[in-house]
Amino acid sequence: MKELHLRDEYITLGQLLKAEDLVENGAEAKEVIQSGEACVNGEVDTRRGRKLREGDVVSFRGTEIKVVR
Repeated sequence: MKELHLRDEYITLGQLLKAEDLVENGAEAKEVIQSGEACVNGEVDTRRGRKLREGDVVSFRGTEIKVVR
């Protein structure tokens, strides 16, 4: 499992996908999130602006990323 270290209080789901190079740009992030391809803590989340905080785990296309401080 990969880890993403927070610089601020939170990161949005779209920003995380871009930061981890799982998507090319914001438009692609919006598309894959709205189509239900991303899971947060085991549940599909279709909100690009979903705030991820320490302890959250994102699953996307076989990759898991844990948000850490």
